[in-house]
Amino acid sequence: MFATLARRSAERHAPTIFRNATATPPPEAYVNPYKPKKVWPPDFSKLSEKEQFRFERRYKRRLILATARPRWDKVVRLAQLFSVTSVLIYSTLFMEWPTEKQPFQGIRDKFWGMFGASSPQQRYERRNSDLASTTDRK
Repeated sequence: MFATLARRSAERHAPTIFRNATATPPPEAYVNPYKPKKVWPPDFSKLSEKEQFRFERRYKRRLILATARPRWDKVVRLAQLFSVTSVLIYSTLFMEWPTEKQPFQGIRDKFWGMFGASSPQQRYERRNSDLASTTDRK
């Protein structure tokens, strides 16, 4: 594996003298023996409306497929979801609103009440009651 890696990296950096390759392509490379059937881009003034619509639809579809970046779109969607969710959670649970009555106080009380049993003060109270019930069984 490492021998192949070393050989390939050496081939990439070899000077062009050793590769039998020229720096510029030969002039024959620019001459295409096959002539195109249609002239591109077509003259839209000479096409009917139906043909213009077909061309537009076809190349819009091709453009969308060519510029599609699914991985980037997924990352952007996840970043948007994360940012919106974090703003909502912050504004509901932590933000101090400049009003007399906090609009989410009921939600805050229920949420922090669920975690209140794991607070350091209430943790030992719960354990003591469990220990008392286990000792009464004897």
